[in-house]
Amino acid sequence: MSGFLLILLGVWGALIPFVGPYFDFAFSPDTAWAWTDARGWLQVLPGAVAVVGGFLLLVSGNRATAMLGAWLGVVAGAWFVVGRASAGLLGIGDAGAPVAATEAKSVALELAYFYGLGALIVFVAAAAVGRISVRSVRDVEYVDRPVTEVVQPQPTFSDTDEVTEIQPTGTDTGRHRGWRGAFGRRTPVH
Repeated sequence: MSGFLLILLGVWGALIPFVGPYFDFAFSPDTAWAWTDARGWLQVLPGAVAVVGGFLLLVSGNRATAMLGAWLGVVAGAWFVVGRASAGLLGIGDAGAPVAATEAKSVALELAYFYGLGALIVFVAAAAVGRISVRSVRDVEYVDRPVTEVVQPQPTFSDTDEVTEIQPTGTDTGRHRGWRGAFGRRTPVH
């Protein structure tokens, strides 16, 4: 679910500067589909990174890929929050001013385009990081389950064949210890 939400929020962040003027919900320049360097760096880039992170979370088959996707989401959200304030220092242009007649609409634009959007992306991605970094009960049960022995078919012998029986020399029973036995006192498995 986190991956799907990151994709939606990333698409919103990347496309709203271009379609917002249709709904009188925009920053200057108040023109639909007007490209500026600042829009590219401050909105399209972090939106695309959030989409990629969400996609990795959505389709990941292992913990490492999912963790990468979640961290990409955190970075994208953080850039939405701090990118606008850092734009002048980095020389990447200005995102413009909110096109709003009231202070309430100006705040709504700032939150929907940058600060609120970034905080929401960071929250969703950080929740995914937390979930991925913790082993669930299902993961522990999978590791602690006993390993079943594969029974090989035994050859048939006649009464005249001589059979030499080989006995195991170790005490290993073939049972998987799991992660709990990795630390502390080791007890033999019987």
